[in-house]
Amino acid sequence: MFEPRTCGTSAAATGYRRGVSADPPQRAVEVRRSARRRRTVSAYREGDRTVVLIPARMSEAEERRWVGVMLDKLAAQESKRTLGDAELTERAARLSEQHLSGRARPRSVRWVTNQNTRWGSCTPAEGSIRLSHRLQGMPEYVVDYVLLHELAHLLVPGHGPRFWELLEAYPKTERARGFLEGVVAAERLPRIPAAREE
Repeated sequence: MFEPRTCGTSAAATGYRRGVSADPPQRAVEVRRSARRRRTVSAYREGDRTVVLIPARMSEAEERRWVGVMLDKLAAQESKRTLGDAELTERAARLSEQHLSGRARPRSVRWVTNQNTRWGSCTPAEGSIRLSHRLQGMPEYVVDYVLLHELAHLLVPGHGPRFWELLEAYPKTERARGFLEGVVAAERLPRIPAAREE
């Protein structure tokens, strides 16, 4: 019997055979087989993909079953781990320290459910930052980028050169912007109606 295990850190890839398959909606699944692994199956998120570690001797049917089990387990864990407003405020303070020399100090940072066309918004006069609930469940680097974007607006109101200079300090700016652009593009794709049985 195989035992499921999940972890949040990445393991060295040496000695694993790699295979990549799709994991809807936007995350790839990479299965790594190991001859050293005997009884355990584990999974973790690595950037925008999910890595599932399995014993080398596992059949393809067992692999498919365990990948499904582990994806469900990770999703359940992540749904419990959604950042609350207090954690979001702590994250904003950490990002401000790391990338803006602590100069951006919001009075409030919170999730909102009424922003369906924007990822975040900021009111510099009030020192308030609001992030769209649609970001929940997206990769951490994407949430950090949007949070940092709004923190930068506390210092520079518009999107001029000074604003973008501030965001250059965050190394995943372009990657996060690309991710969000991909989400927007996917949302704009025409919906094809399901074929009706006659």
